[in-house]
Parts: sequence; C-alpha cells; structure tokens
Amino acid sequence: MAAVTTSTERSLNKLAIVGVLIITMIFLAPIYWIASTAFKPRNLATTIPPTVVFQPEISPFVKLFTKRSQLRTAPTPEQYAAAPWWERLVFDGGEKVVRSGRGEVQWSGYPSRFMNSLIVAITSTVLAVGMGTFTAYGFSRFKVKGEQDLLFFILSTRMLPPVVVAIPMFLMYRVVGLNDTHWGLIILYTAFNLSFSVWLMKGFMDEIPKEYEEAALVDGYTRMEAFFKIVLPEAATGIAATAVFCFITAWNEYAFALIMTNRRAQTAPPFIPSQVGSGLPDWTVIAAGTFLFLLPVAIFTFLLRNHLLRGMSFGAIRK
Repeated sequence: MAAVTTSTERSLNKLAIVGVLIITMIFLAPIYWIASTAFKPRNLATTIPPTVVFQPEISPFVKLFTKRSQLRTAPTPEQYAAAPWWERLVFDGGEKVVRSGRGEVQWSGYPSRFMNSLIVAITSTVLAVGMGTFTAYGFSRFKVKGEQDLLFFILSTRMLPPVVVAIPMFLMYRVVGLNDTHWGLIILYTAFNLSFSVWLMKGFMDEIPKEYEEAALVDGYTRMEAFFKIVLPEAATGIAATAVFCFITAWNEYAFALIMTNRRAQTAPPFIPSQVGSGLPDWTVIAAGTFLFLLPVAIFTFLLRNHLLRGMSFGAIRK
C-alpha cells in the first residue's frame, strides 16, 4: 500500500512539474515573440509561418531613435559610403534618416517619452508608498473611529476603471492647467495606487509586534523615532513588495497617459504604437520600443526579488 502511495505521489509530482513548465512557456511566449521581433529584419516580422531562425540585426533600434522618411531615390555609392554605419542600416530598409537644414540628425521622441515614464512612475511610486505606509501605520496602531468604513472607502477608489473617470479628470485638468504635465500624471497615478498601497501595507504593519515599539518608547524614543528606527526596518519587505506593484501599475498605465498628455509629458505606452514605417506599421520598431520598455520593470523586480517573495507571504490581513 505504501509503495502504491509513493508511486502515485511521484506521478502527481511529475504532472505538476509538466504543468508548471507549460504555464511558464505560455507566459514567456509573448516576451520571446517581442524580443525576437525586435531583432528581425522588417520583411520577416509578419511572415506566415513565423520565421524562427534569422540573422539578428539592430536596425529596428536605430529606426526607433531616429526620424525617417521614404527613400525615393537610392543613395549614390559616395553617399552610402560616407554615411555612418547605423544610417546605412536605414538605407538598406528603403528609408532615410531625416536631417535638418544644417545636416543634423532628427531624433525621434522615444528617449524623451521613456524619460517621462521614469519620472512619473518613480515619483508616483515614492509618493504612493510613502503616504500609504504612514496611513497604514495609523490604522494599525491607533483606534480610528469608523476604521472599517474608511478602509472600504479607500479601497472603493479602485473599483472604477480608470477610463470611466478619464474624461471628467481631463476637463478638470484643463481648467487648472495640469494637462500634459508631469505633475498631472503623478497626482493621478499616486491617487490610483494609494488605496492599494494602504491596504497592502496595513497587512504588513499588523504583522509587526507592537511590543517592539513599546520597548522603544520605554527606552525614551519618541513615537516618530520608534516608527523610523524600529517599524520601517521591519516593514522593509512589505515596502519593497508594495513599491514593485505600484511601479508596475504606473509604468504600464495607458488610458490616462493617452488622454491627459500630448507631447511634453507623454509617456512611452501611448507613444510606442504610434511608430509607423513607410506606409505600413513597422512591427520591428514597435517591438524594439516595447523590448526596451520592459527592461526597467524587469530590473527593478529582479533587484527586489528577495523582498518580494518574502513580502507576498508576510502581509496577509487577518481577522
């Protein structure tokens, strides 16, 4: 009987491993598709069946960072030889790099949009996590009248999809002059992430024993000193986990960025789909922009992976 049970357990373990591998492949397939398309020649991006084996090239990234136009006449051998190596890659694709009257290369708007995404996502994450930590500490350590109602009200701000309030927010922002500004998006993303930050940090704060602070207060610490020197270090894993989720939400947000911004504060998500080639969408350029856009989130999550794994099991709210 024991041998049969052991054999069954091994079979179930093997099935579980196979299931995990299949699910992992399903989730990684779009990432592989984007990464491979970012290094494909344009004529291989939409072939049927898909081209799996190809000679990788970096021309999509060159096109992503430069303004281009249709090449009406082929460059002369002298022009082709005098052009920089990266500009020859654009020539090979039937396009040319747009230059000013003084011969200066006209760069695309992707670098500025990418920087806007960094500014907005980092600032809103810091604000949301910071305010959420203080708010969660207050709910966790002090008796607040109507605490459950207040927590539910905070949570209710996430019950509506962002697109529902996008038009009213656009009209209000136009009146106060926050349209197409960094602070306009930062305020929106902070407000949108604050409820998530409060609820998640509330669970982490509840897990930290109050006796730590009481001992610090007996030793002469003030309440703020006990918070910064005792509570915050203990809540580091929760803060890291909350920061990752808030950063990902702000980094990937599309609806508000599309409606509330135009040029100055526009972030990368609404800009990337606008990258078109000569006549038809250049999917290799779109994939290159998407591939670069994935890197900051991947790096940020990788750096905080230890805190994130521990934080996911640390902050459960108990009744």
